[in-house]
Amino acid sequence: MADPLVIAPNLKRRLSGVTATVVRLIPVQARLIAIRATGPGLPPEVPHIPLIRAVLMPRDRWRVWHARRNTEMALGLILRRVLRRKYRLLFTSAAQRRHTGFTKWLIRQQDALVATSDKAAGYLDRPATVVMHGVDTAIFQPPADRAALRRELGLDPDAVLVGCFGRVRAQKGVDLLVRAGLRLLPDRPRAQIVFTGRITPDNRAFADGLLAQIRAAGLADRIRFLGELPWDQVVRHYQALDLFAAPARWEGFGLTPLEAMACGVPTVAARVGAYETLIRDGVTGSLVPPDDGDALTGALRHWLDDDAAREAAGRAARAHVTANHAIEGEARALVAIYNDLLARP
Repeated sequence: MADPLVIAPNLKRRLSGVTATVVRLIPVQARLIAIRATGPGLPPEVPHIPLIRAVLMPRDRWRVWHARRNTEMALGLILRRVLRRKYRLLFTSAAQRRHTGFTKWLIRQQDALVATSDKAAGYLDRPATVVMHGVDTAIFQPPADRAALRRELGLDPDAVLVGCFGRVRAQKGVDLLVRAGLRLLPDRPRAQIVFTGRITPDNRAFADGLLAQIRAAGLADRIRFLGELPWDQVVRHYQALDLFAAPARWEGFGLTPLEAMACGVPTVAARVGAYETLIRDGVTGSLVPPDDGDALTGALRHWLDDDAAREAAGRAARAHVTANHAIEGEARALVAIYNDLLARP
């Protein structure tokens, strides 16, 4: 295999939003340019090279080091300034908050910046190209037989199934959805809620408190935490849903609604991150104010109680993502930036 022109580091072993971006995007970009990921925990289908090879890349020409985390920006600087490797440095920022002094310093050392939304760009002190995330609609697509898929996954084929995927913590609004479920499910025997995602030790008490509320309400068989799932199983669980919920209190970009909508699943989401740009309120789902349990409950009630509207919104969601948020557009925009960096004298 020839040496790549672009390296996309992923210096985190566990699944995260950034890791998910690398996993889904690199194979698409590899059709357009010689790009490889590097780092721990990458699945075999992602084109990648050992980290030591990226560190010792020959100095025969310039290459791009595309970082998405502080650690990756810092390593890129070490490679260029200490080890004298010929890397152009690119950083993608999704954060919608003021950066720390160290992060600001790292950002100033980059050759170019990408932001995943206009809001994220507004928190950078330098110009950035806005490239929104996309979804691979060939992977994230409606299932051929949802009932059969649910049986394979151990889910009720007759339920109206609501999903919320991501780490189990207050930032994701998991408690808001649990409390909405405690209000809605007793009168809706078909409705169920499943959460997937890791519970870190610092959030164990938070999760245990929610589980205690669920058990006290007698809903332990209808509001379930499935834990951290392998990537391919996450995709299959999206496909099994009738409705997705993303009630985060704050978010950087927030890819999960796009993934759900690509699978034909309407989404109820808070007005944080890029959700207002991704979701057509009332058409592909609903937008509610952040940290507003009553508004979340009302929006969920609407979609749970109207099967026809929910199914129509699912079809509209799939069409919307296919037309406006396919991953190929994201890949082409980033490759254009790579080529510009590689062409610089």
